[in-house]
Amino acid sequence: MSARDVSEHADGVHVFMESAACAAFLDAAVRVYGTVRPGLPYACFGVLVGSVRDHTARIERVAFGRNVRARDTAALGEFSESIVPCFGTAYENPHRGYWCDSADLLRIMRDAEAAGLEILGSVHLHPDWHNIDSPGGTGAPLSEHPTKMDTYVFASTGWPVNLICYLERRNGCIYHSWGAWSPCAADPSTPHCDALPVRLALPTAG
Repeated sequence: MSARDVSEHADGVHVFMESAACAAFLDAAVRVYGTVRPGLPYACFGVLVGSVRDHTARIERVAFGRNVRARDTAALGEFSESIVPCFGTAYENPHRGYWCDSADLLRIMRDAEAAGLEILGSVHLHPDWHNIDSPGGTGAPLSEHPTKMDTYVFASTGWPVNLICYLERRNGCIYHSWGAWSPCAADPSTPHCDALPVRLALPTAG
């Protein structure tokens, strides 16, 4: 079974994320989270690399690429022509959203193939934006669940596994939760995501 098979047969697929991959993204996400300010929803995005076997998607690596959302011609066109009209003027903010540099994505794909792996999907950060941008939590809350914009992106990429890591600050600590999602193409006129069971490996004792 390949990543394409997972996309076509999402039912019964489980996602297992190795501890090194989880730690790599969390380290990056916490750094980005520390820079998020009202009006500056900086993004954190990674590409999931791994393998699929017996209805199990094993994520072994998270690879990172440059965010060219604010300067890539294709990205600027997509946001202005499709995303902003569909999802609102909030997406006019060049700090909102992610567009992975195509050269970096090609490098990630080639590195994965050299290791006998493949690109399985994406992972991105959802901060507790309702607490940061709207003091008192009056804004629409984010979580590990996909937004309408996420659903659109997942369907556009066609990647079978898409993780969302939600970070929230409470009691002086940062807490995290995870959701795994596969785009559902059963009815293209009403795109939605199917939840996938996700398991995170414990750090290996050293």
